[in-house]
Amino acid sequence: MEAFGDKPVDQITGGIAGEFRDMLFALPSTHGKHKNSPGIHDAILRAREQGLETLSGKTVKNHFSRLSALWGHLVQREIVARNPWAGWTYDVTQKIDRRDWTDRELAQLSTARWTSTTTSLRSYVGLITIALYTGMRLGELCNLRTQDIVTVNGIRCFHVRPHPEENWSPKTAAGTRLIPLHSHLLQWGVLDLVQEGEHYLFPDLNPSARGRGTDFAQAFSKFKKRLGLPETVTFHSFRHTVSTKLRNQGGNIRELWIDTLLGHEASHRSQGTTTYTSSIAVQNLQQVVEALDYPTFQIPLPPH
Repeated sequence: MEAFGDKPVDQITGGIAGEFRDMLFALPSTHGKHKNSPGIHDAILRAREQGLETLSGKTVKNHFSRLSALWGHLVQREIVARNPWAGWTYDVTQKIDRRDWTDRELAQLSTARWTSTTTSLRSYVGLITIALYTGMRLGELCNLRTQDIVTVNGIRCFHVRPHPEENWSPKTAAGTRLIPLHSHLLQWGVLDLVQEGEHYLFPDLNPSARGRGTDFAQAFSKFKKRLGLPETVTFHSFRHTVSTKLRNQGGNIRELWIDTLLGHEASHRSQGTTTYTSSIAVQNLQQVVEALDYPTFQIPLPPH
């Protein structure tokens, strides 16, 4: 009913059943498990933007089995002519886990020619490069505004924060955070992405009802396949790569600082988890960011 309205049962067609099947496969696996779960359409959008784990084939099959059983009774009573929920197939094999990018794959990405007509080369290069040096989610990147580049205690940062006027916000409360700009980003010219008169850092991304960057996500997926990269490597793998590199660092990098940088809910709460603007906190985050290094990744082109 939420997806299609309160239709009479004899108006539920195979087309609607198929569309509902696609929607179920796109829903995050945690949907409905919390009191304040978003609506189905918002949940699908959030899952796509943030690369969340979605419902398994087994779960979707269970939903369809229940609907099919109900429609079986309706067919017997001649209330409907056919059962649109029967006969579907489901991939019930174990899901492919995303993994980090390898050095070889990052080198390949550096030299590959971006050919998409829906997203500019400037935005493509900016998105993948910032992702590698910040660990930001795709939805956070696509919604960066020019005003979200700020200076805190002399340190240039991205400020990931809610946009109430645009009905967008980070995934969690911890998603509101400062991310110091890596020295490689500054040397590359990330500040040149700011264009006078433009609201967003990547203004050419399609502001569709499904969310900014949906076209880019689809284009990147096709691009990745064209390069022969495996299904286990996705755009969200940039975030995995950042997390893995930071957690494997030695030295004085604390787990709490990494969680803060990535917008993860900290395993334990303290005043330090919410003190984003003190000089100590920002300097610590800068230390974390500067630990990221990709010897085989050469930023393809300047952002001009």
